[in-house]
Amino acid sequence: MGNNTALVLGATGGIGGEVARQLVDAGWTVRALRRGGTQATERKDGITWVRGDAMARADVLAAAQGCAVIMHAVNPPGYRRWAELVLPMVDNTIAAAQAQGATIVLPGTVYNYGPSAFPVLREDSPQEPVTRKGAIRVQMEQRLRQASSQGCKVIVVRAGDFFGPRPGNSWFSQGLVKPGQPVKAISLPGAPGVGHQWAYLPDVARTMVELVQRRDTLGPFAAFHMAGHRDADGTQMAAAIHRVVTRRGGARPKVSAFPWWLTALAVPFVPTLRELREMRYLWTTRVEMSNAKLVATLGQEPHTPLDEAVEAALVGMGCIGGGVESSSSRFADSCG
Repeated sequence: MGNNTALVLGATGGIGGEVARQLVDAGWTVRALRRGGTQATERKDGITWVRGDAMARADVLAAAQGCAVIMHAVNPPGYRRWAELVLPMVDNTIAAAQAQGATIVLPGTVYNYGPSAFPVLREDSPQEPVTRKGAIRVQMEQRLRQASSQGCKVIVVRAGDFFGPRPGNSWFSQGLVKPGQPVKAISLPGAPGVGHQWAYLPDVARTMVELVQRRDTLGPFAAFHMAGHRDADGTQMAAAIHRVVTRRGGARPKVSAFPWWLTALAVPFVPTLRELREMRYLWTTRVEMSNAKLVATLGQEPHTPLDEAVEAALVGMGCIGGGVESSSSRFADSCG
């Protein structure tokens, strides 16, 4: 490959941070852009942090100098101002990638799809979104596809709802359980009997890194879906949390339905809740992602057993004490 230098935009977030750490572990030279700070550059955990703003094209162009890969994992905080910020940020990444002949890596979403593509989502399923954010994500990918024919390559990895030791804003860490507190209750957002797709962040990052290592063998615009952890009836993730908590000596958590009615009352005061409610359709309809293309490319999908992944997530979130037992065989009978 030669050049093993990558720029990560959004490295302070869940997926961006995980990819940055795994790229470092794989021997890459990693830069990360972040706003604020008192120094122009700072090395920490093998990452060179560069002061700059993803909304400032000059900052992105400067940080991307000499990079073979740009990870675009930056999003407006709290789901706010998507319409005015998301597309300019991806345009800046495209400009930098084209200037360097670099590969762009994008964490995709299922927002791109609506009921016309359900229940099984494949990479070539029709993208007919039913939400504002979904429409913006489709525009992002359209711009990236066009850019892939004009001097850069693109890898898109779509997965289910993220969970992990450092998930950032996610349904797992904000909806099912409460970060930093013992797990006394588990909320279920889904309709009874409706399954859901989950993705363990370290597995998603590992998938991206493995695809990046193979980027020269991929097409100009290469999209992949991960199967992740399929919760067939919407109760299996809660059951895994319950098993981990009780095995670690905690009290049996109470399981109840997520209070959607309460979010409706709070929407006028909390903009983030409005955005979450817009995605409720993903909790009331069966949605399943086919990873056949990914498996054909990598041979297998990186996959941590469910209980092991849930335990690492709860430890990382401060919900249970440290000391994750990472033996895959221990959880072989109970993983999803």
